[in-house]
Amino acid sequence: MDALSEVLRMVRLTGGIFLDARFTAPWCVTANMDAGDVKPFLASPTQLIAYHVVIEGKLLLSIPGDPSVEVCAGEVMLFPGNDGHILASSHGLQPVRTGTLIQPSANGLGRVDHGGGGEITKIICGFLATDGGYNPLIAALPRMLKLDLREAASREWVEASVRFAAAELAVGKLPSSSVMSRLSETLLVEAVREYSSTLPSNETGWLNGLRDPHIGRALALIHGNICRDWSAEDLAQEVALSRSAFVDRFTSLVGMPPIRYLTVWRMRAAKLNLREKHVTIAQLAHAVGYQSEEAFSRAFKREFGMSPARWREMRAAG
Repeated sequence: MDALSEVLRMVRLTGGIFLDARFTAPWCVTANMDAGDVKPFLASPTQLIAYHVVIEGKLLLSIPGDPSVEVCAGEVMLFPGNDGHILASSHGLQPVRTGTLIQPSANGLGRVDHGGGGEITKIICGFLATDGGYNPLIAALPRMLKLDLREAASREWVEASVRFAAAELAVGKLPSSSVMSRLSETLLVEAVREYSSTLPSNETGWLNGLRDPHIGRALALIHGNICRDWSAEDLAQEVALSRSAFVDRFTSLVGMPPIRYLTVWRMRAAKLNLREKHVTIAQLAHAVGYQSEEAFSRAFKREFGMSPARWREMRAAG
């Protein structure tokens, strides 16, 4: 397994599909997935990633504030932050909320059949979700990722899975949840891989580090066990580099030394979970690798200028 797949696997996402949609031009809808759409899969998701696979035809897709993007059959759009967006057959149309168009089907999957009777566009809407708290790796991704299945490294398996899903839906069946979960995860990995390949070679960050086999492996180790008391020596030994070569290489690619990187991501994870989860400060301290609430609070205050308890109080008041 490559480093990117391994890092994203650590996020522990569950995937599936929740909507089979057929549109005929002219049409325009707003889309915004919520927890109710994935309730059959996860009771209380804390992070949602929506995606659309275009099976037939084409569409225009836009997030408010961004220019529209054309998406054609064989392409996928993913939304790591689950931003609301607009799907349309052309510009200048008044959108209808997708939620008002969804009809239940015998297999429990939502269905939409909407439009003016013209050119057909068929899409499958899916999701990735976790109930394990917000993950800062996902939060660091752009608002929208586009993936051309024809260029994907796992093209044959992805295309076969999409065809399987489309065929099952066509005869009123719900595709296997295990296949759809793996498909959803693979789509995310491929989309992030494609996005990272477009980044400038001199840009620093975790995505740039993942392209290096040694540093990518170190990142997978860190994110696989962020609460472990890692040292630079431990990580260097794991990736078969000397300590000095490892630290220099990591810093050059990622933009900061490895132990500083570990601290930053621990604090980001803590901040997100303070906002989204009802846990005690002591529980959170242990979850992100600190032996005591006091040590965690000191580190948090150094990073953000206030204690975690005070930060939580301000968020609750605001």
